[in-house]
Amino acid sequence: MNILGNLIKGVINVADSLSTETNHIEAQQKVLKKLLETAKETQFGKKYHFKNILLKDNFHQFFAKEVPYFDYHKINKKWWSKLHQGETNVTWPGSPSYFALSSGTTGKTSKKIPVTDAMIDAIKSSGTKQILSLNNFDLPADFFEKEIMMLGSSTDLQENNNHLEGEISGISASNIPFWFKGYYKPGENIAKIDDWDERVLHIAKNAKNWDIGALSGIPAWIELMLKEVIKYHNLNNIHEIWPNLKVYTSGGVAFGPYEKSFKALLGKPVTVIDTYLASEGYIATQIRPETDAMQLNTDNGIYFEFVPMHPDYIKPDGSLKKNAPSISIKDVEPEKDYILIISTVSGAWRYLIGDTIKFTNVEKAEIKITGRTKFFLNTVGSQLSVNKMDDAIKHLEEKFSTKISEYTICAKRFDDGEFYHSWYLGTDVNANETEVAQALDDSLKKANKNYKVARSKALKGVKVKIIPVEKFYDWNDQNKKKGGQVKMERVMKEKKFKKWEAFVN
Repeated sequence: MNILGNLIKGVINVADSLSTETNHIEAQQKVLKKLLETAKETQFGKKYHFKNILLKDNFHQFFAKEVPYFDYHKINKKWWSKLHQGETNVTWPGSPSYFALSSGTTGKTSKKIPVTDAMIDAIKSSGTKQILSLNNFDLPADFFEKEIMMLGSSTDLQENNNHLEGEISGISASNIPFWFKGYYKPGENIAKIDDWDERVLHIAKNAKNWDIGALSGIPAWIELMLKEVIKYHNLNNIHEIWPNLKVYTSGGVAFGPYEKSFKALLGKPVTVIDTYLASEGYIATQIRPETDAMQLNTDNGIYFEFVPMHPDYIKPDGSLKKNAPSISIKDVEPEKDYILIISTVSGAWRYLIGDTIKFTNVEKAEIKITGRTKFFLNTVGSQLSVNKMDDAIKHLEEKFSTKISEYTICAKRFDDGEFYHSWYLGTDVNANETEVAQALDDSLKKANKNYKVARSKALKGVKVKIIPVEKFYDWNDQNKKKGGQVKMERVMKEKKFKKWEAFVN
């Protein structure tokens, strides 16, 4: 009998039954009020009159009116850069204990995003919510005795001017609760190895000593790790060495494009639970098995606003125009794309995180990630979002019985002076590139009327290059972005695409 597993599951059952359903509108009002109260004496709070905003009955509307939108470059230049000069009480009381390094998918150098102690507490609280929600998934008692593999960036954080720096996954892993350390793999020593390939090799060598019940990490890097373990031990699938693997939690990336290639590494089905941990905070987590949508963490230190996704509101660099309207959670509608704006206990204010989402269930505040503002391809009026591209890739996988886990695209002007959508697909599909391009074009025409119109006017056609998926990983490696929270850019501008093509060729 699994005494410990039954005990843990019983505790989770009791805790979950005692928790009440969150009123997300009320929770968000409380979060914003607390954010404003806490930061009213900071430099930022004084500049934007937080005290006066708090006196208003509809303070959330005055907050949106008084405080402009910020992307990373704007808030860093005007505010966060002061923290590196030793100033305190800038956008949040005191000084942050950590800075999350994030080069994202398009940046040339690492962003440094403040992570306060209050944010660490918020992340832990949201993590507890995720654990309690496991009660909703039909998992056996012995699952709660198994170990959890968390594959993120190195936990060997670097000290710099009285704070520590590292990727958010490394910061989070270095702050796991003491009671969780017995379950956590690969363990502190291996997790501190900075070189990703070396870390994965150590995981492969030790894999037979662990009884892994759950995996957590970005899909692309989890896949590479599983392949290395399978290769090292000459296995047919990962369940031959980890037979009790039952759960995989992804992080901040739509799982759909990776589903087919991920399942090919398994010997039996696993429960996939989507989570949304960004450098700026723990945004959302899936709490029930009936849907793959995630519930916004509306009561844990983040206030959300939503800008309707429309080309008129977005600048060419992916940032927002000043006149872009925002709404709070009480006014959102289902199945509409929104640009996500957050204000947090780390001192981010009306911050463009760069992701687009849609609500699948407004009452439960459940969302899906639909893309990135920078990956919204509208060079010639095609209005292609990442979710439309992902859907087209799924169509290709089904039509050609293949796996396409990575791709990138550019609206490129060719020698004939015409614009084409130039796609690179990471796959071993045995098909003619022209045939694949035609299927891709047809799929997008059916799914997107704006694309169909563009194809009849300024968009001349579609070109496809089929390359090994390893090329994408090598590209990230060359740019010092292998592993951790790294995501391949789906859309490139022509200047960067030229470097990409030179690299591939």
